[in-house]
Amino acid sequence: MIPADLSPVLMGSLGSLVAGLATAVGAIPILFIDPPSERRERVLLGFAAGVMLAASFFSLIMPGVEVLEAGGSSSSHAAAVMAMAVLLGAGGIAALNRFAPVDHVVIGESRDPTGMVRRIWLFVAAITLHNFPEGMAVGVSFGGGDVDQGLATAIGIGLQNMPEGLAVAASLATLGYGRAWAFVGALATGLVEPLGGLLGVLVVVNVEWLLPWGLGLSGGAMIYVVTAEIIPLSQREDENGHAIMALMVGLVGMMFLDIALG
Repeated sequence: MIPADLSPVLMGSLGSLVAGLATAVGAIPILFIDPPSERRERVLLGFAAGVMLAASFFSLIMPGVEVLEAGGSSSSHAAAVMAMAVLLGAGGIAALNRFAPVDHVVIGESRDPTGMVRRIWLFVAAITLHNFPEGMAVGVSFGGGDVDQGLATAIGIGLQNMPEGLAVAASLATLGYGRAWAFVGALATGLVEPLGGLLGVLVVVNVEWLLPWGLGLSGGAMIYVVTAEIIPLSQREDENGHAIMALMVGLVGMMFLDIALG
């Protein structure tokens, strides 16, 4: 039971921190499995793609629509705003990929002839980006003064973060990172959420309208990275369709969590 006299800022910060740490909980299995073979790499990437496609729609885009409608927007206006935000998010990542490719920063320009490293790091960056507005959602929930709503939001997002943590750790493992570094990478992406939570609870009164835009931008960025980069990579030489089945398992599993947890 959380004491009622705790400030909304403190509750929002702690709640988003716990939700973010759930990412590391989800990544724990990577500490106990062998380095992935090429076949397992494709399966893990397919699973990660499915998780993030579902998260884009059910954890980001649809909640953004709900926030807009709760604020008085019509369904058509909410849909238009989210459509613009999704397109802007996808366009931003496309521009970044063209003019400032993330792999040039991480590994240099000439050491990734297949493009795999670029695609994985774009994927990790997109997951990190999408954790920020999720943290904001937790902060906003507590900032409204309803502790029960804040707890429900923090628990729901935390549970959803677990498969995302495994997706990040598995993706890093495909690049040859050791178990510990893959786990730390997943933890680092989750630690973005407390920053979003603090911002969310601080601005909820004055600029709450920013939240749906942040959710939509992140959703668009994630969809672009998954469809343009990760799915093609997972499908490479996958004659038996294992990667696409893993994608469906990840998508359906994440969809079930999002719908069941409201």
